[in-house]
Amino acid sequence: MLEEKYRNSKILCIEDEDLIRENQVYYLKRLFTTVYEASTVKEALEIIENKKPDIVISDIEINDMNGLDMIRTIRKKDKKTKFIVLSAYSTKEYLFDAIDLGLVKYLIKPIDHETFYPILLECAKEIYEEKSELITFCENFKFDILNSQLIYEDKTIILTKYEADFLHLLYKNKPNVVRYDQIQDEVWIDNIMTDSSLRTLVRSLRKKLPINIVKNLSKTGYKFNIEE
Repeated sequence: MLEEKYRNSKILCIEDEDLIRENQVYYLKRLFTTVYEASTVKEALEIIENKKPDIVISDIEINDMNGLDMIRTIRKKDKKTKFIVLSAYSTKEYLFDAIDLGLVKYLIKPIDHETFYPILLECAKEIYEEKSELITFCENFKFDILNSQLIYEDKTIILTKYEADFLHLLYKNKPNVVRYDQIQDEVWIDNIMTDSSLRTLVRSLRKKLPINIVKNLSKTGYKFNIEE
């Protein structure tokens, strides 16, 4: 059972098979207070627009649209919602799409509690921390998103907006690598990111960090580097 503070995440379950959806919703309601359900993409999009669920769990094959195509449409406006896709297929094409769309997980059916629960718990923790604007990296080390600062033991370390946005991006995508194009889109946004400006940012951020949590993967990008 989830701690009470994590149960408030809003969940949407999308599945066109009635019995499967009913079972999934029953399971999810044991963990979360608010669970929505949809049998079509049309219904799902209305719920996402009006109810703003934190986590969306979707089958990859829905009767009126492919689940990844639906997420691709949503991602044009929404970068924050956490998506978990369930599929009977493990084709490379689907897996590559899943990476590009920033999914939390792409899970192959059948899914059991031992596999599913830890993923839901991690999502719920991240949502709670994002909403509270305070992220705990490890003991005595916190990241205050709202005020763009690190709190380490009794010290407060001020970050620039770019440093704070970059660090938050790495954290949101852990343990995955954040590619250079993602950094451009979500940190620099409408400004131009050069190799030199990114290296300068990372060098400055590392000097402020009490531990090594920014790891570079050559010609690929960066990742959050704390073992949990």
